[in-house]
Amino acid sequence: MKVPDKLISFLKSEEKYFIVTHINPDGDAIGSSLALSMALEMLGKETFLYVRDPIPEFYHYLPSYEMFTNSISSLVTHHSSLILIDCNTPKRAEIEGLSFKSSVVIDHHETEEAFGDIQWIVPEASATGMMVFYLIKELGISITREMAINLYSAIAIDTGTFRYGNTTPEAFKIAANLVEAGVSPAYISNRLYETWSKERFALFSMTLNTLEIRGAVAITYVTQEMYQKTGTGPGDTENFPSFPRIIKDVKVSAFFRELGVDSWKVSLRSKGDINVALIASQLGGGGHKNAAGFVIKSDLGSAKETLLKTLQL
Repeated sequence: MKVPDKLISFLKSEEKYFIVTHINPDGDAIGSSLALSMALEMLGKETFLYVRDPIPEFYHYLPSYEMFTNSISSLVTHHSSLILIDCNTPKRAEIEGLSFKSSVVIDHHETEEAFGDIQWIVPEASATGMMVFYLIKELGISITREMAINLYSAIAIDTGTFRYGNTTPEAFKIAANLVEAGVSPAYISNRLYETWSKERFALFSMTLNTLEIRGAVAITYVTQEMYQKTGTGPGDTENFPSFPRIIKDVKVSAFFRELGVDSWKVSLRSKGDINVALIASQLGGGGHKNAAGFVIKSDLGSAKETLLKTLQL
């Protein structure tokens, strides 16, 4: 994977960087941002990490996760260069309207947006963490154990711990390098899958009770009331969309998460050659071939029917 020369020059020439990732951050977004921040700090740069939403508790094992802030200083943004990680528009990170000295996009999602003075977008990359791995190497920095934990977690999340169709030989090679740098795969697996809180498990149980199978489509949902009953939040639903794919005859899993009155975030996960990114784009969203999403304004029943009509499975 070739890192653009202009990106390397940019990262060596500026002094202050405002690193931002998307709302409701996942492991790839968090781990990639942290690893890049660590690398730039080793070059003597000043970095600020921002994400709108709190870092989910099950990612608190990631080294330096507490460096993220949920507040923005206009003084900081005005004098810093923006690095947008794992997303490609300010809207996705909810930082529209802010001005920066310059801007860079580092992402593996397909996009038609023109945002960014420098764009490095590699849709075939399994995770943004893979891109950041190569970027750190090109900057001439040795990957520390802390960086490696963040990057390995980033890749593990977006490949389903090397189970999804986007898992490539390259992903395994990078993972091997990160293990050599000090990562314990068993430790990462334990932190990701065997440290759920009782509250999160209770929410998961309630979510499974909403399961509805319509042909080859499995539908589940979470409401605000379910959050309140279990003492959880949106960050606790990560990976929930993927579980119904376990069912043999299910080709697409659709997970509806209530945002507000008649407003739903829909996460799609598919098997094989079913491209849910195309479906999501028709409904105003986007993503990857087997993992995509969109937001819909309607009651839940109508939202389900709209999706099923678009899927035509």
